[in-house]
Amino acid sequence: MLWFLCELLPSGVFVLLPVNCKGTQLHEIDFADLSNNSLDVFTISNVNSGSKWLWIHFSAVYIVTIFICCLLYYEYKYISSKRIAYFYSSKPQPHQFTILVRGIPVSVGSSVSESVESFFTEFHPTTYLSHVVVRRTSKLRNLINEAKTSYNRLLHLQSKPSQQKCRRIGLFGQKVDLVDHYGKKLEDIEQNVRLEQSDVSLAEETRAAFVSFRSRYGAAVAFHLRQSINPTQWVTEEAPEPDDVYWPFFSSSFMRRWISKLVVVVACILLTILFLIPVVVVQGLTNLSQLETWFPFLKSFLTITFFSQVITGYLPSLILLLFLKIVPPIMEFLSSIQGYISHSYIEKSACNKVLWFTIWNIFFATVFSGSVLYQVSIFLEPKDIPAKLAVAVPAQASFFIAYVLTSGWTSTASELFRIIPFICSLVTRCCKRTNELEVPSIPYHRDIPRILFFGLLGITYFFLAPLILPFLLVYLCLAYIIFRNQFINVYMPKYETAGKFWPIVHNSMIFSLVLMHAIAIGIFTLKKLPMASTLVFPLPVLTLLFNEYCRKRFLPVFVAYSAEVLIKKDREEANNPEMAEFFDKLVTAYQDPALMPIQYSVNSDSLNSPLISAEV
Repeated sequence: MLWFLCELLPSGVFVLLPVNCKGTQLHEIDFADLSNNSLDVFTISNVNSGSKWLWIHFSAVYIVTIFICCLLYYEYKYISSKRIAYFYSSKPQPHQFTILVRGIPVSVGSSVSESVESFFTEFHPTTYLSHVVVRRTSKLRNLINEAKTSYNRLLHLQSKPSQQKCRRIGLFGQKVDLVDHYGKKLEDIEQNVRLEQSDVSLAEETRAAFVSFRSRYGAAVAFHLRQSINPTQWVTEEAPEPDDVYWPFFSSSFMRRWISKLVVVVACILLTILFLIPVVVVQGLTNLSQLETWFPFLKSFLTITFFSQVITGYLPSLILLLFLKIVPPIMEFLSSIQGYISHSYIEKSACNKVLWFTIWNIFFATVFSGSVLYQVSIFLEPKDIPAKLAVAVPAQASFFIAYVLTSGWTSTASELFRIIPFICSLVTRCCKRTNELEVPSIPYHRDIPRILFFGLLGITYFFLAPLILPFLLVYLCLAYIIFRNQFINVYMPKYETAGKFWPIVHNSMIFSLVLMHAIAIGIFTLKKLPMASTLVFPLPVLTLLFNEYCRKRFLPVFVAYSAEVLIKKDREEANNPEMAEFFDKLVTAYQDPALMPIQYSVNSDSLNSPLISAEV
């Protein structure tokens, strides 16, 4: 995207911007008092209707479409080849040999484990290796978290001898030694964990299991083939990496997952509607006359030039930015209850939700400011959408430039200092009394939608208001420098994506192009240039055909690896003596961490001894 803006910035700023300024549709520009003039004079709205200069904008639409499509094609091809190369160069991974099976039918008198072994031994006798049944361990996980908290407090006390003194427990309790108190408490919790683990191992089976195979090809065959006549039974899906599995919410019921998805869809719609309230407030701040109507007592205050510029320019974008901060965590929570089995699937789903939420609530809700019914009525009349976009989008150029400054520059600069995470870390360490530091992971669902939304602004405003391009270029340069440092020195990924987020980027760029075409059709129609409007019509059709070609040509590589790739990799490792040791570890790779034995060292001098041991 940075390369895209570097290539298009000269043509936008040095060609389209002067053409817009030459127009007299609005008013003459007074450069001596530029700060008080509207930025509309730099947009296509200032070009005279029927002017031949509009053909330059028409050419720009075609050029940017061809350029972006070529760029997307080569990027899709490059990332696809890198994904396959990564697979060939990787060592054997448990998730490559494993699938997740849900909806396991159990006959009377048998267990889930016996049903899984019987089924796969019968229908996949040459490739089946082992299985691990998923159990309900929410209560056990709470006990382990409590044990970790007590252990951290004990370590904190042992590391500071000055705090090892007697204190009164409770209001009327007797004084006790804190180290001795937390030591005994930890022993009791440890005993409860062992008892709970034994109870869970005997019962609490869910009708889901991780099934492992002797080859990648065997796992792929079991994954892609429907295993039962009843499509709601023996439902298979790819297994994530063992460390990527999301254990707290593990729904094995087909009906429960379906209801969860329905609830999440309704919740997202309600959140989108409720979020229009701050959007309407922000739109009111950008309009002084409307603000004076809402708050008459501010009339004298708003006559001061400085305050009026701050309130109508910077404050609306800042308020919107603060409200947007709460959206990614909410979307991540909604995705987590949707039935996904891994952190990567949750973040990918949340990334899509945040992206389309941002496009709707920041772009369309800002452009079509008004009531919810008004916004819905616009999309109920598809023929009028281009004309309404042509009127509304250029008028919001100044708002989106200010939005790039506040949401783009400010958030990217704050990412370098991470002030809010630092404060939260200090508060957490003080409350839990622990010296343990947690390395943050990469927030894909927060940062990818923001970058893609700025890409949408760059594409749609390229021929409408090219003045926004330098601000976007500065943002992308800052983002490249800062996030490169964060990826190298700060973040530690929880899982390997292997390029799986690229289709989201591709689809967002295609949507941005089609949106630009719709706006161009409306603009040229309003500017009384029907020939240009007619000639733009093939562009969205050709763009969607290009997208369909990429979907057929490259997307399958991101969904699953081909038999050719899997068999070649299996044959390369067929004679590898390390594979026997790998298969021994694969048998227990997907054991729930909550069922692992816990180990507590009574040696008070050993401050670094682990509470949880990974004994197998």
